[in-house]
Amino acid sequence: MASLLHIPRELTSDILKTASQCIVADGVLAVATESVYALAAGVKHPRAIDRISAMKGDRESKPILLLVSSKAQALQVVSALSPIAEFLIDRFWPGPLTLILPAVPNLPFLLTAGTNTIGVRQPDQPRLLQLLEAVGPLTGTSANRSGLVPATTSEEIMREFGEEVDMILDSGPSPGGPPSTLLNVVDDIRVLRHGPITTAHLEEALKLLGQRFRGFSSRS
Repeated sequence: MASLLHIPRELTSDILKTASQCIVADGVLAVATESVYALAAGVKHPRAIDRISAMKGDRESKPILLLVSSKAQALQVVSALSPIAEFLIDRFWPGPLTLILPAVPNLPFLLTAGTNTIGVRQPDQPRLLQLLEAVGPLTGTSANRSGLVPATTSEEIMREFGEEVDMILDSGPSPGGPPSTLLNVVDDIRVLRHGPITTAHLEEALKLLGQRFRGFSSRS
């Protein structure tokens, strides 16, 4: 059964230590983002990432996105940042924009699904950022079985994943809402999933770089 830690306004040193020990031991945490709860494992712990894939179901061909505390931390999992990527990071992070970027070598297969790219974002949730700063990049896939609605409370996590998740960091109810916008910036610029950062937002921002775009194409 998952252990449940109620989180105050900030993570205490004891909570950070306990969460870090769980991650190092190939553990899986449930953590609140600014929208829903996510299943979190360390990027250097493929066994924990395998567990998350099994919990979600139907994940073998779908990359697992990562959460980072900052642009600097993103460079632990990203091999390079193009000028466009840096511009978008500075403009929209922290926030609901996941960028598909070139991955560093030797990340666990389930993070990239063999694409040599990795999806990364900085969440706009102070307590989660505090955790990420302490432990490094974590997976940020939503806490739900494939095809079902993501959990927004610790109670929902406990009912669905109580026997599979090791620890729930209960920050109270999350507001829900759509998943982050997913934007590929490797080779070309392409929206892979529409979300809170709209095509209009992106087009308007990228005009500031002096580049002309014929629009964005999307695919599922």
